[in-house]
Amino acid sequence: MDSNNIVWKRKYVFAMMLSTLCVMCSCCNEKDKEILLKFKEGVTDPSGILSSWQQEQDCCQWKGVTCHNITARVIHLALECDYYDAEEDEEYNSQKCLAGDINLSLLDMEYLQHLDLSMNDFKTISSDSAVNSSTLNYIDLSYNKNLFIKSLEWLSRISSLEYVDLSTINLHMETNWLHWMTVLPSLVELYLYSCKLEDINPSLEYANFSTSLQYIDLHNNYFHSELPRWIFNLSSHILGIELSSNHFIGQLPDTLPKLHSLTSLQLHDNYLNGSIPHWIGQLQYLTTLDISDNYFSGSLPTNLGNLSSLDTLLAEGNLFTGVVSERNFAKLKNLKYLFLESPYINFDFDPLWIPPFQLDKLYIGRLHPTLPQWVYTQTSLYFLIIENSEFLLEAADNNNKFWRFTSTIQHLSLYNNTIEGDLSEVLLNSSIIHLSSNNFKGGLPRLSSNVVFFQLYNSSLSGSISNLLCHSKKSNNKLQYLDISDNNLSGGLTDCWMNWKSLRHVNLGGNHLSGNIPPSMAFLSNLTSLHLHENNLSGDISSSSLQYCRSLSILNVRENSFSGYIPKWMPQNIRILQLRSNKFIGNIPSQICQMPFLIILDIAYNRISGHIPKCLNNITSFVDMHYSTSWIFYKFFDGRVFFIYIDDLILLVKGQQSDYYSNLKLMRMVDLSSNNLTGTMSPQLFSLSQLHFLNLSHNRLTGTIPKEIGNMTQLESLDLSKNDLTGEIPESMSSLSFLNNLNLSFNNLRGQIPSGTQLQSFSELSYIGNADLCGPPLPKNCSNHGDDTKASGENDDDDGDESDFLSCLYMGLGVGFASGFCGVCGAIFFGRKCRHAYFRFLYDLRDRFYVLLLTNLNSFH
Repeated sequence: MDSNNIVWKRKYVFAMMLSTLCVMCSCCNEKDKEILLKFKEGVTDPSGILSSWQQEQDCCQWKGVTCHNITARVIHLALECDYYDAEEDEEYNSQKCLAGDINLSLLDMEYLQHLDLSMNDFKTISSDSAVNSSTLNYIDLSYNKNLFIKSLEWLSRISSLEYVDLSTINLHMETNWLHWMTVLPSLVELYLYSCKLEDINPSLEYANFSTSLQYIDLHNNYFHSELPRWIFNLSSHILGIELSSNHFIGQLPDTLPKLHSLTSLQLHDNYLNGSIPHWIGQLQYLTTLDISDNYFSGSLPTNLGNLSSLDTLLAEGNLFTGVVSERNFAKLKNLKYLFLESPYINFDFDPLWIPPFQLDKLYIGRLHPTLPQWVYTQTSLYFLIIENSEFLLEAADNNNKFWRFTSTIQHLSLYNNTIEGDLSEVLLNSSIIHLSSNNFKGGLPRLSSNVVFFQLYNSSLSGSISNLLCHSKKSNNKLQYLDISDNNLSGGLTDCWMNWKSLRHVNLGGNHLSGNIPPSMAFLSNLTSLHLHENNLSGDISSSSLQYCRSLSILNVRENSFSGYIPKWMPQNIRILQLRSNKFIGNIPSQICQMPFLIILDIAYNRISGHIPKCLNNITSFVDMHYSTSWIFYKFFDGRVFFIYIDDLILLVKGQQSDYYSNLKLMRMVDLSSNNLTGTMSPQLFSLSQLHFLNLSHNRLTGTIPKEIGNMTQLESLDLSKNDLTGEIPESMSSLSFLNNLNLSFNNLRGQIPSGTQLQSFSELSYIGNADLCGPPLPKNCSNHGDDTKASGENDDDDGDESDFLSCLYMGLGVGFASGFCGVCGAIFFGRKCRHAYFRFLYDLRDRFYVLLLTNLNSFH
């Protein structure tokens, strides 16, 4: 054997042994370790993700670090945050992840190929040296939503990059991003969605991306232009283009682009118009076409039916016209997802046609007068949505056929239709059921034990709720979400709740239900949200079975006839307490101050007396902006996919009813108006620095407005009207920079309205009825205030005449008001909503009259 070969083999074996020994003995490269520790120094790590990164330990054993098997050099760094708590919102979850600075000295690790820092909360990116890596081919910094990068020039110097994902990073200052990406010679996949990008160079004919580029994702940015020309001149090797959720306008090109290999074209949620060009039907490899939510018009090309590879066709939310028939789907043997809806389409299918596909999801709309017969052939459907349609389900055979067919569908949604039919004899079996905003009549349907989510609001259902709740004698039902609000249901709340122990959300509001809270509600130990608003319910809640529902987070019983005391048993995790417009009496219990998560306290329009508790500042969410900010949501599984639904609530804010949904978690509100509260307002009340809305009007509060009101820095609306408050308006109110609604009218305030502040921007209505208040915006001049007072003391006879005049005037007003009131009273009290609207109108009319009266009296003086 050749001696040179023997020497070489010995050296190789020795190297292998040394390499293996090095790894076994924790021979991490010192340079790599130093770079990683330097990165750690600039990182905040609240959850201890980097706790294993210790000097005395081998860096190849650290979390997220992967070394080469032989050289022990770091080749892979993956620190994506996988922390997730389903009970918390996304913002709170991100606070558990890595934060701080991304030091690009990480790229000085000579053999690093893969860098993943996604899903964290990094804020900045910095570099101590020129970025120059020849090995990095994968970088993912996505979902660092607070990360701002001014320029991507450093990225363009990493010539080996094949995969770049910077999605959700703020890049709005980077106007040259397209150039920096085109100089990457090996780029295969580029993801820049939700980056606040604005400039896409729409008139550029060609963007010099390498021929290796296969996927480009730019959806959900701020592009306001026509579709860029260079997109349709990309290399024929491009496979996927994602431009959805921008502000693109104009039409698709008439001629066939170079995109012969395209498998995915997604353009949804833009402002594109015109017809769909026929070349779409020539993209033989196309698997996904999403053109939904645009303004496309004309007919759907019939050659779409030739795309045998097509898996997903999403075309709803457009202005298509003409006839859609089996010709449009003739050869779509692989189609799984079909979404098609337009107000001007005429569906005309051969009733004997059997499609070549079996769908998983079908969303179809504007059906009239019947459901196409081919739909009944789709035995693999797990998701069916029918919206904005009109057909009849009245004949027994058809009725049975339709509901029998839907019983195997896991997610069933019939929303905003004029579908007619009686549901009282129907048994529903789907896991997730939306049947809201239809013309269903008769009684409630029955639910099988498979139903997890049931929503049937805003229809014309009548009768008792017992048909739904009391048919089952089993207690193993899976139902978690029940919403049958805004119907014509009547009778009691029934006493069958022991069969529905899994319930977390119950909404029975907007019906004609009456009676007390039944004892069986004590079995709802998982109940998180209870809405009983706008019914005719009565009784004493403080001693009801609800006291055993210890998981309650939302209790909404507004506009009923509940009486007795405000409950003291409220669970500590209560978030929303809405008791307005009932007949509650007694004091506000101090136990309310022991609810740290409370964000809405609404007990207006009751008969509450006593003082406002001084301990309200113990409610942590009213003083800490980071407390109790998680979503109020519900997560459900339909057999294949998880669905999340966010709770909503109607609140009376600034005199208007508004439905709060996604921003409900950010609300901070206290409304104690229209009660019999007495005493003074303590300084502690005005230490609620995170409160947005405070309404104490229509009470009998006395004393002055504490100067501590200036601490309420987030206050947007303040109503202290129609009390007996005295003293001057504190100067500290001028610091309330978010205040846009103010009402201090009809008190005994005096002195000058603080000048040179936004307090002058409010109208006279904010201050009227305070005889000794002066200064803009009131017409009363403060410089003459003393003379006016003196003159009033020297003209008693004039005052007597004026007093007689006012007495007669008020008496006349009273007679006129009484006559007018009796004339409309009978009609108004037929409807509760009309009644409340009418009273709001009367209050507004009275206030406007007072303005006119005071203005005339000033002229009279």
